Amino acid sequence: MSATIIDGKKTAETIRSELKAEVEDLVQTTGVTPGLGVVLVGDDPASASYVRAKERACAEIGVYSDDNRLPAEIDQEELLELIAKLNADPKIHGILVQLPLPAHLDEDAVLLAINPDKDVDGFHPMNVGRMMVGQRAFLPCTPHGVIQLLIRHNVPIEGAHVVIVGRSNIVGKPLANLLIQKNATGNATVTVCHTRTRDLAAMTRQADILVAAAGRPNTVTADMVRPGAVVIDVGVNRVEDPTRKRGYRLVGDVDFDGVREVAAMITPVPGGVGPMTIAMLLYNTVESARRFATSQA
Repeated sequence: MSATIIDGKKTAETIRSELKAEVEDLVQTTGVTPGLGVVLVGDDPASASYVRAKERACAEIGVYSDDNRLPAEIDQEELLELIAKLNADPKIHGILVQLPLPAHLDEDAVLLAINPDKDVDGFHPMNVGRMMVGQRAFLPCTPHGVIQLLIRHNVPIEGAHVVIVGRSNIVGKPLANLLIQKNATGNATVTVCHTRTRDLAAMTRQADILVAAAGRPNTVTADMVRPGAVVIDVGVNRVEDPTRKRGYRLVGDVDFDGVREVAAMITPVPGGVGPMTIAMLLYNTVESARRFATSQA
């Protein structure tokens, strides 16, 4: 029997609907409209497409979006000046700098320049540190989205063995940390695998929940999955496909057609984790606006 499809698009729609109601209540009770400052440097098609999706989502739920499109050749000082301006703007409660930046810009310096209280991507070391020790923090959007998918599809996390393939700062490491924490959305046993893991398949076959976040197509095949496991595919990869109008199609890190015949549940690509990432960015922005409103009361 084929696996149940975990519909991230539908789940994200539900979250956006919940957030829209929260935004309406926040505006009515405090007069504060959540605001997101979006910074896009250059004209990378994938980044531009992603930013447009985030801007549409903002408009859908009533979040104000301040769009800043900058030329690829902008220098570091000019970019940092814009970040400082957004930090100081009381109408902006979240700042999103779309990555990657052009090679001549220092990504670490840019991320450090963002006020941690407006770091709705959850990338600032201050928020990463708070997350690590279980304090209140803006959680990184993709790991938080993965956890919400599991919770909202009634996948037991407590006591489960979660195997994560990938150790990036954006997905693998923070997701592992969140899942091992002693709270209602954690208490899992977590194994993190990577390019130096010996006998990767032996590790992945132990997973109750298998998360693929390696950034390489077909990293996880059917023989690597324990029958009945839940498989979350975080990967987004372009592969050539002359039958498509754009000449390519999007695939994940999992061999979807093969693995769906083994797993109990699986996320598709596209339509799985991706929409959840945007939903959790909106969640953080609304939460930041709520904190701001409370501080002004």
